[in-house]
Amino acid sequence: MAVGRLRKRAEFLAARKGRRLNGPFFFIEALERGDDGPPRVGLTVTRKVGNAVVRNRIRRRLREAIRLHAEADMAPGLDYVIVARRDVFDMPFETLIAELSRRVSRARRPAGDQDGRKRRPQERRSGSD
Repeated sequence: MAVGRLRKRAEFLAARKGRRLNGPFFFIEALERGDDGPPRVGLTVTRKVGNAVVRNRIRRRLREAIRLHAEADMAPGLDYVIVARRDVFDMPFETLIAELSRRVSRARRPAGDQDGRKRRPQERRSGSD
């Protein structure tokens, strides 16, 4: 399955309304589009991270990690925006692949679902206990 690209600012902003998965190296915003088209990915690296050389290298590393491994974990009908932090520049590539695959696969599950289990709503306690 080929992964598409997010190209327009409006597509990136729309993904902000979806789930947000924080992590130490990057965070992912994932939005269900409501169709069964191929997943689409957008990469963001802010200027606070470094100069153009650093930002471009981070983007290249993320694109390659997506191409090699994380693409298989991506669900159809989802848009993913990956916002990278500076640590992606120095981290080992195998660690990047593992972290990206783990986060992308978590984006497939519903928001309350942790470790494959559904959370039960907590019971309300009355003040008279």
